This record gives sequence, structure tokens and C-alpha cells, in this order.
Amino acid sequence: MKIEILDTGNIALWDTYVRSHAQATLYHLAGWKHIIQKTYDHKAYYLIAYDNNDHNTASTQNWQDNKRQNDQTITGILPLVHLKHFLFGNSLISVPFFDLGGILADNEQTERALLCHAVRLGEKLKTDHIELRHIEPLASLKSDILSPSGKNWPVRTRSHKVRMLLSLPESGDALMKSFKSKLRSQIRRPLKDGLYSKIGGFELLDDFYQVFAVNMRDLGSPVHSRKLMHNILETFPKQAKIVIVYKDKQPLACSFIIGFKDTLENPWASALRKYSRMSPNMLLYWSMLEYACDNGYAYFDFGRSSPDEGTYKFKAQWGAKPAPLHWQYFLRKNDGDTCQAENPEKEKFNKVIQYWKKLPVSVTKIIGPLIRKHIGL
Repeated sequence: MKIEILDTGNIALWDTYVRSHAQATLYHLAGWKHIIQKTYDHKAYYLIAYDNNDHNTASTQNWQDNKRQNDQTITGILPLVHLKHFLFGNSLISVPFFDLGGILADNEQTERALLCHAVRLGEKLKTDHIELRHIEPLASLKSDILSPSGKNWPVRTRSHKVRMLLSLPESGDALMKSFKSKLRSQIRRPLKDGLYSKIGGFELLDDFYQVFAVNMRDLGSPVHSRKLMHNILETFPKQAKIVIVYKDKQPLACSFIIGFKDTLENPWASALRKYSRMSPNMLLYWSMLEYACDNGYAYFDFGRSSPDEGTYKFKAQWGAKPAPLHWQYFLRKNDGDTCQAENPEKEKFNKVIQYWKKLPVSVTKIIGPLIRKHIGL
């Protein structure tokens, strides 16, 4: 088996493998490497495992030739992004800023080979840990990982977050009829108050970011760079959309949606608190769900939540069902019972952001992305 690093010559081969793999997610696509590097300048190591026999039949010259894509058989991939900061630590993550990533492989042998290669890379970069975000835990992981240098890397798995998935009918009308009368009434209320929604692309980005930045400030969290959303729209022009809820011409709520296979993902949604009495959030989520149904998606992914918290209950009222996420940590440094895996990066940042809510939004737009780029959550 041969493991290479993704370059521009085999991106199409990578994405073909992702789209054909049953466990693949949106965040396995090669486009995210470009998006994260272009937005935040993080170094990315996208590992490809090839069948060794196939690899040996191709010459080095053929590797540079597009024909080589027809000579190779991918057996697995692992996208890794390197985040390094004196305050937030040094880690390899698959994939930062989003819920999923991790290893895709045809068999346990390939899975193990990719993992060992990642550990070797982690030792070279002196990372504190490697973090892989899976739907299901690795099949080959039956013990701690022994690195090529002989160092033992303890493994920890956390399933404290769940993915909220809603199975969709064939149309928005059918979905509306499936809701309880109370939920239907909550959806119709903002419409009666004159609120309306728009779904589009770049033309809605300014309105999206206006609402998103205010909401993040109010939550006490540093906001992502506007460039991140711009680069996603640019990289996935057909799959990515922005949804905005307006009152007159004032944006009150916003969301970002991206389609992959039979699932529509919603990585971000925000609403302005001062307009909460108008329930723009209800119209926002209904607009996303109606779009998903009417565009042939079988599932809507509301994103991760902690069981029994407010966002969990909000998503559950739409009929979404929880599915545990398995985030697996491979630790180069193991300090007894405490490890970085047990202390999410946001907790480290809480001491710094206790006064964040008091800052002007214009200030958080400038300094927020400079901080947010280092927070893998």
C-alpha cells in the first residue's frame, strides 16, 4: 500500500472516490482543503492510500500525467488540517470548523495504514493530538496506536454530541402536513406578520454576514471570516446557498446550506435576538426544509447539538432524530486523566471572551476571525 499527499493532479480522483463511498460526507470533498487554506492559511495534509500493486505499475512520469488517474485505485483517504497556536494548542484535525471528516477506507488494513501515517505526521509536527470526527468509530481501532518511533499514542473517543437528522418526504407540502398543528401555527405566524424568505448566493452574502456577526457577538463567540462563506460559495456554486428572512428589507435571520448526495447540511444559522418575538427562526428553518424537500433531498442535517440543551429541543420539535457523533483523539501528550480531548477549545477561550458581548460588532468583525481561525470547533 502506498500513501501520497493530495495535489492538484489527483483532486478529481479524490472526489470520485468520496462520492462513491457509502460513509462519505460533504466534508470529505477536496474543495474544503482549498477553502480552509485560502481563508485561514492553515497547512493541510490530505492523505490518499493506493493499492500497492497498482501504484507500482505506474512510472513517476505517469504520476504527473492525468492518465495516471486511470492507472490507480484509491483504497482510502484522510483529510487533515494543521492548527497551531500558542494558546489553543497544536493539532491535526479532520475536519476543523465542521462536524464530520475522518478516515474513509475500503478495509481495516487501509484504515490502519492511514492512521499510522497520520500519527507519523503528528510526531513530525509535534502535535498535542490528532482529532478525527466520525459518524461511526474506526473499525480497526482495538487498542492504542503505537507509532513507528515506538511511542504509544493513547486513544480517547467522545460521543457527547449528536447529529440531528430529519428524514424528508417527497415535497414541502407533505412535510407541512406531517407537523403537529402547533408547529404549523408557529411557521405561519411570521408570514402573517409580513416576514418573507429569500434563497440565493453571493447577492445575499452581505445580509447573511450582517446577521451572523451580530448573533456571534451576542453569544460571546468570535465570528468566522466573511471570506470563509465567500470561498464556500465560490467552490461549491451549485450546492451552497444562503437563506435570509426579512421584514421589509431588514434581514432578521440567516442560514447557510450545502447539499451533498441525499443530504442538505446546515452548518450555520443565526437570528437577531431583538426580533425574536416575530419568530424569524421558525420561518428560516421552514424555508430550508421546504427547499430540501422540493429539491429532492432525503435528509436534512440540523448540525450537532448537546442532548437536552435548548438547540437540541428546538431541532427535535421538527422531527429530527439524534445520531451520536464519534470524535476520536490520538494523544501524543497524555497527562494522566486530563487531556486536550476532555477540554474543548471553547472552554479555554471562555476566560478571554467573558467581555466579548460588550464589544462593538464592527470590532468583532475585525478581531474575531483572527481568533476563530485557531479554534477547531
